[in-house]
Amino acid sequence: MKKAILATKVGMTQIFNEDGTLVPVTVLQAGPCAVTQIKTVENDGYSAVQVGFVDKKERIVNKDKSGKKEIVHRHGVNKAMKGHFDKAGVSCKRYVREFKFENAEEYTLGSEIKADIFAVGDKIDASAISKGKGFQGAIKRHGQHRGPMAHGSKFHRHQGSNGACSSPSRVFKGKGMPGHMGCVKVTVQNLEVVRVDAEKNLLLVKGAVPGPKKALVTIKETVKTMA
Repeated sequence: MKKAILATKVGMTQIFNEDGTLVPVTVLQAGPCAVTQIKTVENDGYSAVQVGFVDKKERIVNKDKSGKKEIVHRHGVNKAMKGHFDKAGVSCKRYVREFKFENAEEYTLGSEIKADIFAVGDKIDASAISKGKGFQGAIKRHGQHRGPMAHGSKFHRHQGSNGACSSPSRVFKGKGMPGHMGCVKVTVQNLEVVRVDAEKNLLLVKGAVPGPKKALVTIKETVKTMA
């Protein structure tokens, strides 16, 4: 059975192995995730498991004093999604994601997926939205080299030449320039699970995971194993 789970990033810390080696780790609150739908080739054209993560309240509609005007609290789950969760027999969830599995029929509707599906030594891929850095220059954004910092250079942190003047008389696509940095989906592959706390649903992953604290992280079995 293929394994995947949704998690939130708690933060980073460090632990010691049995041999005394210090290991920097990222702590992830992995699950519990509820199976909200099982998609099959016969019904949907592909095989997948839909899961929900983090409980969310239902959208509330109240009447004003006159009893006519409705006051809607928009921060909850709407009726359509509530019906979807009720059909699966689970509580309303904030995050809903799909995992394409060939063995989706092995999962049970309404069952829970917890952190204990992973074991120490497993290799995983972690995906999340990276931290937003705002508008940054070419040096920070692309790692380009700066110019001389002497008073007469007048060229310190510019991105350099943009292109030749007469031929081709244009700037090529993909030229490294200042612009918006971060806030994109990033996947780090082949991370190692160094500790699993099944009671608290915590995963300790060696190294860094994309995103800020409390970010939603998608964890899957790694698609490749590095030698």
